This record gives sequence, C-alpha cells and structure tokens, in this order.
Amino acid sequence: MNTVADAATETAAARAVAASPHARIVALGAGRMGRGIAMAYALRGHAVAIVDFKPRDAAAFAELQQSAMHELRLTLQQLSELGSVPANQIDHCLGLISVHGVGEAPQVLGAAEIIFEGVPETLEAKRDALGRAGELANPKALIASTTSTMLASDLAPMVSRPQRFMNAHWLNPAYIIPLVEVSPHDGTDSAAVDQLLHSLESIGKVPVRCACSPGYIVPRLQTLVMNEAARMVEEGVATAEQIDLATRHGLGFRFAAIGVLEFIDYGGNDILFHANNYLAKNLDANRYAMPDIVRQYMQEGKVGLRSASGFHSYEGLDLEAYRRDVLARTLGMLRHFGLDTPSATSNDEKGN
Repeated sequence: MNTVADAATETAAARAVAASPHARIVALGAGRMGRGIAMAYALRGHAVAIVDFKPRDAAAFAELQQSAMHELRLTLQQLSELGSVPANQIDHCLGLISVHGVGEAPQVLGAAEIIFEGVPETLEAKRDALGRAGELANPKALIASTTSTMLASDLAPMVSRPQRFMNAHWLNPAYIIPLVEVSPHDGTDSAAVDQLLHSLESIGKVPVRCACSPGYIVPRLQTLVMNEAARMVEEGVATAEQIDLATRHGLGFRFAAIGVLEFIDYGGNDILFHANNYLAKNLDANRYAMPDIVRQYMQEGKVGLRSASGFHSYEGLDLEAYRRDVLARTLGMLRHFGLDTPSATSNDEKGN
C-alpha cells in the first residue's frame, strides 16, 4: 500500500487498535455486514471493534486489516462526495473502527456491551462463532445474530446465555438503510430486547420487532415481489427495464410514503379482496390465494378508512388531516424524484 490514502488508513487503524478495548460495540465477522455495522455506529460517534475469528498468520491478518480499513475509507470518501459525511470527519470516523484477530478476541469481546454476529450463513460457522462469543463475552453483554435465514430459536442453544440472545437483521448497506428487524426467541429477556432497540434508535436506525418466524418482514415480502418480477420477464409481460421503472416510480415510490397495510386501509380492503379474486382466477390460484384475514375483514365490514377500522384503527382520528399527511408524504417523494413540475395552471398564470 503506497498511496497517501493508504498511509492514512494505516494510521487510523493504529489509533483505533489502541482504543479498541474500550469499544462497547463489536461486529463479529470482518465481511460486508460487519464492516457496514461498524460504520453505522462509528458515523454516530461510537467506537466499534471488528473481530475476525478465522485463523490467519500475521501477514494474512495484516492484509485483512489494511484491506478492511481501506475499503471503509473509500466508502466514507464516496459518502463525502455525495454530501452525506463532512470530509473533515473521515479520519475521525475511521479512528473509531478497529479490526482484531483471534488473539485479541478475549479482551475485545469481554469489554463489549453488544456483539453483532455476522459470520457466513452456515450452521457450522454460526455454531463456532456464537459458541466462542458466548464464552468470551461479559455475562451482561447482548449477542445478536444478523442472519437473514436462521431462526433465533435455532441459534439460541449455541450461546451460553440464550436469554441475552436474539436476531438483528440489518439490510445492506447497513450504514444507510434505516431498518433493522429485531427478532427475539421465546426465551429472550424483554429488557435485553429493549436495550438493543434503544441502541439502534440512538444511531438513527428504525428497529422493528417481529416474531421468530422465517423471513422476518422485509425478506418475506420482497422475495414474493422479486419472484413475481422474474416471472413477468419470463412470460414476456414487460422487459426488465420497464419492470424496474414501474417498481421505482410506482411500487417503491408508493410504499416509501405509505406502509403496505396502511395502503390497504387507505384504498379499502374491498379493493384488495376483488383484485385478489381476479388475479387468482386469471393468473394463479395458489399465488393469489386469499388470506383469511382479508376475507374476515370483508365479512365484518372492516374496510379501512371508510369504516374507521381495518388493519389499523381510525376511531377519533381527524381523517382529513390524516389524508393531508399522506399527500404530504407522497409529494415529498415526488420532490425527491425531481418530478414535482409546476402545474399547467401555474404555467398559464405565468404566461398571462
């Protein structure tokens, strides 16, 4: 590594190594997720230690350490160029992140308050990492797996204090996407869940709690959407380019301003009911099978805003103020897309 930037990266890494025993946040695993979580916390002023459990000789570990810090610097530089991070804060942020090997793990993990496990998605890797982390961690430390495919109830037996364990599913890139899906198992201490939620909120994340169920919330939803998009290409419904345009400017645009269930209530559960019936009849009865709750709400007359009851309750709510808020959110997205052009009326008025 011969560039000035590389030299600065090595200097930042050396500073961070000296301070690392005091890091209260540890990312276990030096891959994409571990580095992303480290940056998410460092950007909010927290010292973070990345721990690599893989056995490496000194030269291999030095290469990993330098590579990780170099990648983090490049990412911070990109964020700075895009106006997200002040250029004069790059070195400070890097100075809060350190990378450690197996030899330093006992000291680093022993000082941690929260450990995010982000090793590869295999049972063998999880069992090894969680088992060792449980032995080395402070008894009061939280351990959260970032797995996207395994249930917290399946992983909990791998740690020595399962009451301090849960899943915390971050979406990549972890330092940008606000959402973190927190999924405890039945034996997770509620105070531990609250502690993790508070920590995530303190760095600007939007944590949501969900049951110990396959796919959490977002992966379960987005897998269906992605599969259906792939089918439409396969069936010749539209090109990939046209489907992506429709997704960004319609589906994604809409659901960035209003939640999925909120949208059902806003338009009316009856609309979903009839659309479901039509698509089940004309496309695939299995893929568009009617959820029992939709049918139940139709029978009970719970159609959303019009009945003041649906997936959400609207009793006592100022509906006009609520509709105005939804409109404001949507217009905010329009401005973000740069599509909030003046109306024809305003143009005519300017011409008169």
